[in-house]
Amino acid sequence: MTLMNSKPMNLDIKQLFFHLSLSLFISYSLSAEEKKESIIEKKNSNYEAVVRIENSSLNPDYKTPWNSGRDSGGNGTGWLVAENKFLTNAHVVSNSRIIYIKKVGDAKPYRARIVHIAHDCDLAMLELEDPSAFEGVKPFDVGKLPQLDTKVKVIGYPIGGERISITSGVVSRIDFLSYSHTNVDLHLTVQIDAAINPGNSGGPVIQGGKVVGVAFQGYSGNIAQNTGYMIPPPVIKRFLKDVEDGNYDHYVDLSMSDFPLLNPSQRIALGLPNDGIGIMVSNVEEDGSAGGILKTGDVLLEIDGLTVKSNGLINYGGEDVNMNEIVERKFAGDVIDLKIWRNKQPMNTQVTLKRFMPYLIAARKYDEKPRYVMFAGLVFQPLDRNLMAAHNMKSLQVRYHFDSYVSSNIYKERPEVIVLTSILPDSINSYFNQFTQSIVDKVNGVKVKNLKDVHLALSKNDGDYIIINLLGSGRPIVIEEGKIEEAQKRIQTKYNVIKDHYLGPIE
Repeated sequence: MTLMNSKPMNLDIKQLFFHLSLSLFISYSLSAEEKKESIIEKKNSNYEAVVRIENSSLNPDYKTPWNSGRDSGGNGTGWLVAENKFLTNAHVVSNSRIIYIKKVGDAKPYRARIVHIAHDCDLAMLELEDPSAFEGVKPFDVGKLPQLDTKVKVIGYPIGGERISITSGVVSRIDFLSYSHTNVDLHLTVQIDAAINPGNSGGPVIQGGKVVGVAFQGYSGNIAQNTGYMIPPPVIKRFLKDVEDGNYDHYVDLSMSDFPLLNPSQRIALGLPNDGIGIMVSNVEEDGSAGGILKTGDVLLEIDGLTVKSNGLINYGGEDVNMNEIVERKFAGDVIDLKIWRNKQPMNTQVTLKRFMPYLIAARKYDEKPRYVMFAGLVFQPLDRNLMAAHNMKSLQVRYHFDSYVSSNIYKERPEVIVLTSILPDSINSYFNQFTQSIVDKVNGVKVKNLKDVHLALSKNDGDYIIINLLGSGRPIVIEEGKIEEAQKRIQTKYNVIKDHYLGPIE
């Protein structure tokens, strides 16, 4: 019995040694491969091309728009993308007054300026006033979109540190997500499990010695830990291509909305096979790219020859991505081919792409002075996200106009929605406080379509009274013309209003 069992026992021992040897070999091989990769990374590491950015900014005050604003400062990271051209996040240098760049191992700050800034994709390009300190420093090359479950390194200056920091992580997700800088723009985004902290923003994410992303958002909380996001190569390359002519022309879009076409009965009613292809057009902006071409109820089958799945995804470069990724890579004036299903028949059409400006009401604004008119203590301002936040707008009327500005075509009647935001108390405007956070409809019988209309109507009055009609109010604001000049001087002096209006850079 013992002899009969000895052979299997010896065999098991041999197998054990075999597997152990194989494991050691594999382990050695992997270790050697990782070591080789590490050597390559180290060889290709170009830390001199990674810089610390210090920004002194002036944040506008939308409550008292005549004031200069509030000083603040912060730091981020940038990297050399071409000779005397440094790339970073737009949010690192927004509302900038003075920008300095510091080199690795060099405490001296070098004055820099913004060449191009793209708030919609959170990227900015800087240059040094004196680039001599970076002569001979090799710029980074921009690589390809990294694959899922591959390692990357994040280089930067997190938490205000003066010395460079390197963290490693793995690409865990590729998606089409909102960029927090404007809170309205959606682009291709790569999620990694490397820590991205304040100060990392704008820094390069490296793989194989090339930049495969720009660190720009991080998240740490009860829901997710050490979750970071980077701007991927397609977005970076588009920005670099856009500014080649010396100007940044912004993103374009189809200016339409859609919804998944998954219900079998709905597909049968439309005459479509249940093949998982096609999304339904739910709304088309008349003044947008697809206006007059696409219709509500159309089914989008293909975009630039690529099949649109019924969940809105397309297979692009071997990955399932949002169909808007095709539009993302286009520029104003580019033509996009569409195959649609209409009246139970397929048809082909084309759309020439352009920017749809009304969307901007929903975006956070930067690098702009607040526009306003102050008249007899009444402060008028155009409605946008910055104004909503600054004044904590609770008026249901104002909130409706903000939320429905595009969907209800408000922009056609009122290209700018003008709000009476506040009143500087004076005898000439007593008992008018109830009218704050109201929308201006007319001034002296003139329909108000923008801030310039308000300014002109108030300054060119021939009657004895100024009459301001507010939307939805039967009671107008009435101000005696003969008392205005004296009151204006009195109010400007009392409240330190240096200028009674600012209509924009070109008045």
